[in-house]
Amino acid sequence: MIDTPYLEVDVDRLTHNLTSLADRARSTGVDVRPHAKTHKCAEIARMQLDLGAVGLTVATIGEAEAFADAAEITACTDVFIAYPIWATSTKAARLRALADRVSLRVGIDSVEGARHLGSLLGEQRIEVVVEVDSGQHRTGAAPEQAGDVAAAGAAAGLDIVGVFTFPGHGYGVGDTRRRAAEQEVAALRTAAQSLRAQGIDPRVRSGGSTPTVDFVGDPSHAGVLTEIRPGVYPLNDAQQVEIGTCGFDDVALTAVATVVRSEPGRIVVDAGSKILGADRAAWATGHGRLLDHPEARVVQLSEHHAVVEFPTESTPVPRLGDVIRVVPNHVCNAVNLVDELVAIDGSDSRWPVIARGRNS
Repeated sequence: MIDTPYLEVDVDRLTHNLTSLADRARSTGVDVRPHAKTHKCAEIARMQLDLGAVGLTVATIGEAEAFADAAEITACTDVFIAYPIWATSTKAARLRALADRVSLRVGIDSVEGARHLGSLLGEQRIEVVVEVDSGQHRTGAAPEQAGDVAAAGAAAGLDIVGVFTFPGHGYGVGDTRRRAAEQEVAALRTAAQSLRAQGIDPRVRSGGSTPTVDFVGDPSHAGVLTEIRPGVYPLNDAQQVEIGTCGFDDVALTAVATVVRSEPGRIVVDAGSKILGADRAAWATGHGRLLDHPEARVVQLSEHHAVVEFPTESTPVPRLGDVIRVVPNHVCNAVNLVDELVAIDGSDSRWPVIARGRNS
């Protein structure tokens, strides 16, 4: 018996999600380089690589180091830090050390950033890709300026191999996902041509978030993407359910919680923001969902409490002391709050969250 709250993984659902994505990518001729910042877990990374992933994507040098350290489990030999790194002398030293252990790829998104990285890492065995903005308006050069950034990097001694983007604005309801996927492809197409105009071959054209990978096989996208980097798809979450990327049957990670108060139409459980995370998008209908009660919503979230409301006071609700499964809104945040995941695989294995807190 494990005291609640804790995060558990349904390994059968996890395996189904991983296999489905791998099969879809294979059928459309694109590589999978999943973003491991979601699960931060060596065991899941190994499953992804065993299913044909060409490497892992991470957000930070620390995450890259964590997966390189766990190479005996992951068999990971290829890592992409999908971030426009501004390298200090210490970060440059860490990158050089990583490049001695794995095939390493990093991002840049400005002429100044390219020159700076080149001054510290020029001629190193590190691949570099130019990030472009496909509509999220966070980081990334304008697609038509990607060639200028690439040329500056090449002149500074960097090995420029292509372009990448993140269609993070694909999180939303209605036609949001499809529009973001179309903008992603258009941005990568323009950026690739911008590199070619500078005499640089954009052999890597990387994109593909969990909300947009459904559209990778569209005929209009043919020949643009060479790899996809979805992160959430192995586990899924309440956000993915609400935007239509998956159904409740595809949710593989839940917070197991105990009902500490029960009354007509309403319960309170012992899983608050310190286990579920606090993310709630403007379009989300709650702070989370209940896996076995899809009509219910988490309507109030404190550090150690989640208040759940049901459609009516006459709706049957879990009783005091019942154990239930809560689907976090954003699985990446939830995983980063725990030291381990309980894997429901017949033996209730414990999977350490090896990259937890590796934010630099």
